[in-house]
Amino acid sequence: MGLLSGILGNASEVDNDKLDELLTDTLIESEQIEKAYQVIRDMFVFTNKRLLLIDKQGVTGSKVEILTIPYSKITKFSKESAGHFDMDSELKIWIGSETEPLTKEFKAGDNINDVYKIISSHTL
Repeated sequence: MGLLSGILGNASEVDNDKLDELLTDTLIESEQIEKAYQVIRDMFVFTNKRLLLIDKQGVTGSKVEILTIPYSKITKFSKESAGHFDMDSELKIWIGSETEPLTKEFKAGDNINDVYKIISSHTL
């Protein structure tokens, strides 16, 4: 992921092997990572059981907050595909009774359709 993409808020796909150490004490038995994306130092991880939002804090990023969102709490979601001039796609997820969605940008080349299918398969 280029620094410019990260600064602009675009998400890049993360290799699942890199997450094993970070999530060793978080994932439960039979839970598997399906897709993971990173924006600068922060990540959002889709497992077969939940969505994990990982917020690395501080100068060194050694302090980490992991927020769990059960798929059952996702009330609606949308995707906006890339256009001719805007090559980025956007994913919006509404959680519980929140009025504002969680929004993530996907840079050109990252397949937002895979993420949309993951959410669809777990919420519909």
